[in-house]
Amino acid sequence: MNLTIIASPTERSTAATDALIGVVALGYAAKLLGYRQQAPWRAGVWAGTFGALSFSGFLGAVVHGFEMPETRRTLLWKPLNLTLGLTVALFATGALGDLAGERVARRATPGLLASALGFFFLSQRLQRGFLIFILYEALAMLFALGAYVRLAQAGQLDGAQQMAAGVLISIIAAAIQSSNLQLTIFGIPLDNNGLFHIVQLAGLPLLAAGLRADLDA
Repeated sequence: MNLTIIASPTERSTAATDALIGVVALGYAAKLLGYRQQAPWRAGVWAGTFGALSFSGFLGAVVHGFEMPETRRTLLWKPLNLTLGLTVALFATGALGDLAGERVARRATPGLLASALGFFFLSQRLQRGFLIFILYEALAMLFALGAYVRLAQAGQLDGAQQMAAGVLISIIAAAIQSSNLQLTIFGIPLDNNGLFHIVQLAGLPLLAAGLRADLDA
């Protein structure tokens, strides 16, 4: 099978930023796995979150970056959307664990993962399915933001301020993705998806630093 890079400049930049997310998130997942001895569950959940994000980034690079029949592209979007949903569910699980403790989060994990599957299947049935994912992501991110702001104010979690900042940037990124914003930066045309990735990339180091600050404490 011959792979031809897609003609659209904005799709190429979206694919490139997707691939960059894949690389960065994979690196953070690997680093978090190094904390399995002192915090096996927490390190596993957050490594899984970054790992799922990495997979979605690499798959997104393929979907956006290469010419292919529309039927094949539509087929690839299914595992991509499912992985994005699982990423959000794992993120919410990690935030709940930080806020309420591992026992509570463990009990909630099956329900949170089931919610990701539910939103995925619902998005497949509705005409504006991606809007469903945006709403699902927004609810999870707002919960996480509230959790880390509360933890930061109470001084109960090292790195909570960095986590809150990272979540806030992720919310801003999601808002950009749901818009029609297009910009050209240093001669590179970026649509709402490419801009979303760039802003998201700015939030990942804060999230990783916040997690490691508490794990190192």
